[in-house]
Amino acid sequence: MTEDRADEIMRHFDVVAERLEGQIRQVAEGVVVLSEKLDRSTAEVRHEIGEVKSMIKLSYAELDRRLSTLEHTVEDLTLRVGHLEAQRSS
Repeated sequence: MTEDRADEIMRHFDVVAERLEGQIRQVAEGVVVLSEKLDRSTAEVRHEIGEVKSMIKLSYAELDRRLSTLEHTVEDLTLRVGHLEAQRSS
């Protein structure tokens, strides 16, 4: 192999290596961007899950309050009906 041919092969190799380095750099930058997007999306999902949990707690608290009110009302009505029936029996 002649020195000119060796120099030509080396230049070709350098061009190919440079192109590959550019492509690898581009892929690495894409990975960084995707990683950042994933981190943001994960944070958003965690935030939204927290909000949903809070809303569920509030909903259950409201339902519990309403159910307690209904239970007290039924107890009061049951007592009143019991008193009325006792008065009629007397």
